[in-house]
Amino acid sequence: MHRYPPIRLTPPLQRFGKILALLTVVLSPLTAVGEPAPTAAIDLPRPGAADAIRTPPLATVKLGRLLFYDPVLSGNKNIACATCHHPRFGTSDGVSLSFGEGGQGLGPERRPSDGENRPEQRIARNSPALFNLGAAAFSSLFHDGRLEADPTRPAGIRTPLEDDMVQGFTGVLSAQAMFPVLSGDEMAGHYSENAVSTAVRQGLLTHQGGAWDIIAGRIQAIPDYVTQFQQAYERIEQAADIRFTDIANAIADFLIFEFRADNSLFDRYLRGQASLPPAAQQGLQLFYGKAGCSQCHSGVYQTDHAFHAIAMPQLGPGKHARFESHQRDTGRMRVTGKIEDIYKFRTPSLRNITLTAPYGHAGAYATLAAVVRHHLDPVASLYSYDRRQAILPDFPAAQDWWVLDSPTELAAIATANSLPATSLSKQEIEQLLAFLATLTDPVSQTGRLGIPEQVPSGLPVE
Repeated sequence: MHRYPPIRLTPPLQRFGKILALLTVVLSPLTAVGEPAPTAAIDLPRPGAADAIRTPPLATVKLGRLLFYDPVLSGNKNIACATCHHPRFGTSDGVSLSFGEGGQGLGPERRPSDGENRPEQRIARNSPALFNLGAAAFSSLFHDGRLEADPTRPAGIRTPLEDDMVQGFTGVLSAQAMFPVLSGDEMAGHYSENAVSTAVRQGLLTHQGGAWDIIAGRIQAIPDYVTQFQQAYERIEQAADIRFTDIANAIADFLIFEFRADNSLFDRYLRGQASLPPAAQQGLQLFYGKAGCSQCHSGVYQTDHAFHAIAMPQLGPGKHARFESHQRDTGRMRVTGKIEDIYKFRTPSLRNITLTAPYGHAGAYATLAAVVRHHLDPVASLYSYDRRQAILPDFPAAQDWWVLDSPTELAAIATANSLPATSLSKQEIEQLLAFLATLTDPVSQTGRLGIPEQVPSGLPVE
């Protein structure tokens, strides 16, 4: 092969070459007028695959829909699952801490009842959203993960019931759906108000004749439900065959179908079917880059399913046993007993995040912008928390600020924080919010089947 001799530049040309090289380096980030700036390479989640959501049978979905909106499952027959997980409020309830038993109304309009049956306290934690819980990766539920898939347990699930947990649930979602019925403040009722609350008070939960059996008996006594259970489950031939686990499994199938949220603009972007607006594209770069959001909010549904302490403000009654007098909520530590888990809470999925305010395990932040700013400097945000951010229906008996009024309690929460401070400009925060808005799936916002006009029990549907 013929080789050309090397070109030798004279000193003036050498100087010109250096200047040209310098200009190339300086001008390389710039683009022509009107063209979008190039974006850095980032590692985006892959759609589908391991986090795919199954499609349950339509018969159980329709049955679960009725059960989800039917107050018959609550002790006093006045509260449905949908009371605290309503599609109008992003499958939550639109308030920081709401009322279950003893409340009336829906969402931010819910208030303590006017009669004798008034709530004893607010529900201790913010009502979590229900989107995409049918994905296999959601193997632990509740803010503290106290219900988890565990193949070493006879029922395949580790729960606070320990050895009393029964078998027959299809997974953690169906088991989770039925724990609120055992809570006096949520659905069961207080003391001896009804047969369910009495059984709970006596510690008769999963036992024969216990709270779960009593609720199953109510469903067995409604002919329309019996017919639908027979159509949905081959095993069920007569009313007595309906078990509490069947009720829970049907509700879980409904949740999986109704609130699947995997067709947002972001999903279509990942599939190469759409592009993001410029501000959202810049927000995506921040989310998976400089802002560091994806370190915890990772995967297809923007959660690592782990537990982190980020100095979230604590308000309301806290999480404690009846004999304890404090109002703190130590989060994951209440489950594991490990001091290193103190004040850690589960990373929430960010799907439909624009719909699910207020934010935080106690609903401390009313706006998405406010909770994003908290993440920039959690400790400073904790100490400067504006209590007007909380959305708390009036309840004169409440002592909502016990923790925030205590320097000792605040210091403990601040010390446990593991999220380093970072800095974002006002424009960058706006871009990040623009990206988060692309995580909304409009179909799941209202649900696929919607709210039934009536339920087989004949009780009112809110």
